[in-house]
Amino acid sequence: MNMNIMKSGRILIVDDESVNLKLLEKLLNAHGYLNIDPVDDAREVIAHYQAMRPDLILLDINMPHLDGYQVMEQLKALDDPLMPPIVILTAQHDKSYLLRALSLGARDFVTKPLDTSELLMRVRNLLDAHLAHRMMHDQKKVLEELVAARTEALRRTQLQVVQRLGMAAEYRDEETGGHILRMSHISALLARSIGWSDAQCDLILNASPMHDIGKIGIPDAILLKPGRFEPHEWEIMKTHAAIGGKLLAGDDSDLLQMAREIALTHHEKWDGSGYPNGLSGSDIPMSGRIAALADVFDALTSSRPYKKPWKVEDAVKFIEENRGKHFDPMLVDIFLLKLPQVLEISSRYDETEA
Repeated sequence: MNMNIMKSGRILIVDDESVNLKLLEKLLNAHGYLNIDPVDDAREVIAHYQAMRPDLILLDINMPHLDGYQVMEQLKALDDPLMPPIVILTAQHDKSYLLRALSLGARDFVTKPLDTSELLMRVRNLLDAHLAHRMMHDQKKVLEELVAARTEALRRTQLQVVQRLGMAAEYRDEETGGHILRMSHISALLARSIGWSDAQCDLILNASPMHDIGKIGIPDAILLKPGRFEPHEWEIMKTHAAIGGKLLAGDDSDLLQMAREIALTHHEKWDGSGYPNGLSGSDIPMSGRIAALADVFDALTSSRPYKKPWKVEDAVKFIEENRGKHFDPMLVDIFLLKLPQVLEISSRYDETEA
């Protein structure tokens, strides 16, 4: 390592004898170590440590108030991932003293009276090793920050793609941006109310706008038909759920996996009478059950070219009547409890604002 870099290392010296402190500081200064912090009161070590963030600690053992062992215990309690090496300065030659110091985290020791050549060699070697370790740690931190930034950028890009897919489905249908916003936020509200984590709620918020992406594959003559569907037309219309599942298949991201799950299952019904696979009860993924309830309620209470919006009380009555039929009974109960928040979402993302 570059000698100038190494000698810029920060050294904390702890000794209750001011004479010893002055001698050590003078010795180190004479050999180019200028970043020295001498401490003669062991009770102040932690404050000096946190202010200086030293690269090496020279620590006396026998001191009043707190001995060297107690100081090491305090330092160890900081749980610093880059704890600097500690060199014990002691007049004790008993092996038990040295073993105890090593067990508490000391890296090396120098016995008093000090051999200056030995001390300087230990200081040099330990500083060299610690500064190299710190450099690697800093590089790892920078790399982790770069990876995190790149991951966040990819996540934002993925969300933009998802949002544009949802918009593509809107352009082919009579649904509006307001409907997409309302049903996705109602879905997130229900998910949070049943105990989903923030991350899961964020997933369903961003995945549910793609619930009708499969309508891209439905012919205009059927999708945009103003009147009621003929039986064969309705069968074609129902294929949009399976088409959506196929469009979103094959990606291993959590977001697109949930989007596929919702697109494929949001028309399944609790009693098994839904489509495309006639799933029932808990066989229907929870994300699909949540999206189904949010989608139907907002569709009922929204205006369309072919229908007037239902009154809220009529839509709520429909939800209650279909508890255990179309909808998961537990989710209906949660929905009714959270109705004020649902209506607040409906008001916040009304058609005019959207």
